[in-house]
Amino acid sequence: MAGILAWFWNERFWLPHNVTWADLQSTEEAAFPQAEDLYLAFPLAFCIFMIRLLFERFIAKPCALGLKVQANGPQKAQPNAILEKVFTAITKHPDEKRLEGLSKQLDWDVRSIQRWFRQRRNQEKPSTLTKFCESMWRFTFYLYIFTYGVRFLKKTPWLWNTRQCWNGYPYQPLMPDLHYYYIVELSFYWSLMFSQFIDIKRKDFGIMFTHHIVTVTLITFSYVTNLTRVGTLTLCLHDAADVVLEAAKMANYCKCQKLSDLLFLTFAIVFIVSRLGIYPLWILNTTLFELYEALGNFPALWVFNVLLVILQILHCFWSYLIIKAAYKAISKGKAGKWNSLHVAKDDRSDIESSSDEEETVPRSKTPHSTITTNGTGGANGTNGYLTGGTCSDEH
Repeated sequence: MAGILAWFWNERFWLPHNVTWADLQSTEEAAFPQAEDLYLAFPLAFCIFMIRLLFERFIAKPCALGLKVQANGPQKAQPNAILEKVFTAITKHPDEKRLEGLSKQLDWDVRSIQRWFRQRRNQEKPSTLTKFCESMWRFTFYLYIFTYGVRFLKKTPWLWNTRQCWNGYPYQPLMPDLHYYYIVELSFYWSLMFSQFIDIKRKDFGIMFTHHIVTVTLITFSYVTNLTRVGTLTLCLHDAADVVLEAAKMANYCKCQKLSDLLFLTFAIVFIVSRLGIYPLWILNTTLFELYEALGNFPALWVFNVLLVILQILHCFWSYLIIKAAYKAISKGKAGKWNSLHVAKDDRSDIESSSDEEETVPRSKTPHSTITTNGTGGANGTNGYLTGGTCSDEH
């Protein structure tokens, strides 16, 4: 084990030439980042998760109810043992052949069975109240940590001159405010890493999971190598757009259409300017060029820059989705429908898993139109559901 640890913490990989780990040991005169400091992030991540549960229960939920956010979830499907067995054990999306078989077995028309499966899938989707509470928690945290970051950075020289990030590197003492900022951010992203498996499921789950892994790795990597100055710039820059996005979602869930439109437009501008403009010209420029000029090259620097470039690729992907959705809305003249296109169906981070697409299976040749399903029939029955009662959870 000692040999493996010695190989992993090889100074020729992690540190500039002629620098050893002994040089970066904390003393009474100056404290430096230590790898063992990061263990604190795990219990703190658990604490943040517990704070979130309490916040959503006792603060966010009362606020949501006061704003008359819809508390009821999707309509529940009528209990049916046969269909439930198919749904849980075989498939949640039965094909045409299976639908026809179930139609004959239950003496239901195909459209009624389609509706049952839609409603059953929607039962597993969160209510608007749940989504509002999650967004309010994230908005509150992002607003707090962004405000803290701005207040901290405006007192530092490297905010105004990125070359100061490398002045005296790696012998840059660790300030208490910087240590707190780093550990809280790392703990929050660790909590997101674990909670996303129980949070609202989104279509870009894989992309967001990759983003969280890259972010946690970057924070950890930059702390261990004392690249914390440029790390604080990166963290603060990324938090700016997230504050506006969560505010836009909350406005959407409250059905404040104009406010939601305005906030999403603001988010789109802030996101694209910060991630496609400021980030490459400010962050990548200093890590790819200014750092190399100041210190030369060492292996850890290449790994750090690769992670930063991966983050930029994710920025480009999300920006493409935002611009594509905006273009679609403008080209169709749907200026008043930003919510449905952008906030409730935000491809970047808030697309709930959609399993209620319109089925393409034709109506049964001998539909039992007199059969009522879930207490509905005639004009308010199967046809009324398909034409008037969409089962989308996106509003």
